[in-house]
Amino acid sequence: MLKAQKKISKREIKEDKLVTSYFEAKSWYQENKKLVSSVLTGLVVVVIGIVVITNNMRTNNEKATAELGKVIRYYDQGQYELAINGNPQENVRGLAAIVSDYGSTESGEIATLYLANSYYAQENYDKALEFYLDVDVSDELLSATALAGAAGCYEAKGDHETAATYFERAAFKNGKGVLAPENIFHAAHNFSLAGKKEKAVELYKKLKKDHPTSSYARDIERYIAEAGS
Repeated sequence: MLKAQKKISKREIKEDKLVTSYFEAKSWYQENKKLVSSVLTGLVVVVIGIVVITNNMRTNNEKATAELGKVIRYYDQGQYELAINGNPQENVRGLAAIVSDYGSTESGEIATLYLANSYYAQENYDKALEFYLDVDVSDELLSATALAGAAGCYEAKGDHETAATYFERAAFKNGKGVLAPENIFHAAHNFSLAGKKEKAVELYKKLKKDHPTSSYARDIERYIAEAGS
C-alpha cells in the first residue's frame, strides 16, 4: 500500500528557495569575484575622490577669499593695474592670479567679476568681455551684473544689437533687482541704435509699466516717441 506523501509547507518552500538563492549567489560570486572586487575598488576610489575634491574646493575657496580681501583695496581706490597684477612688494597677489588659480571656486568667480570690471575701467573691452562671459555664479544679482558688463563691452565696441540682447538678459535675470530698470533702458536704447525700433518701443513701455517710479522712466514718453519715429 502506497504511503501518502508528506505535504510541504509554505515555510519549507521559502526556506528551500532561500537556500537555493544563497548557493546561486555564492556560485556567481566565486565566478565573478574579480569583477566584484574591481567594482568595489572603483566605488571606493570614486568616494575618496569626491571627498578629496570637496575638501580641496573648500580649502581653495578659503585661499581665494583671503587673497581677494588683500587686493580689493586697490580696486576700490581705482588702482586697476595693481588690482589686476597685484603688488609683490606687499605680498599681494592680483586678481588675474587669483582667477587663474581659484577661478572655479565661489570667491574665485567673484574675483573674475572684479577682474572684468578692472579691464573695463581700463577700456580693455576685449579682455573685460572675456572674463564677464566666464563668470558663472548662482547669485542672480552678480550674474545680472556680469551680463550687463558684457553688454557694456559690446556697446563700447559698437555692436549695439548684441549689447541690447545682453542688457535685456541682464534685466530679466534679476527682474526685481535695483538694476533692472537701468538694464531695460539700455537694452531699449541699444535696440533703437541697432534699428530695431519696435523692440525698443516694447521695452520702453515695459519700463514704464513695471518701474514707473524709476529715474529711467521720467522721460519715457519722449524716448518712446523718438524710437517710434
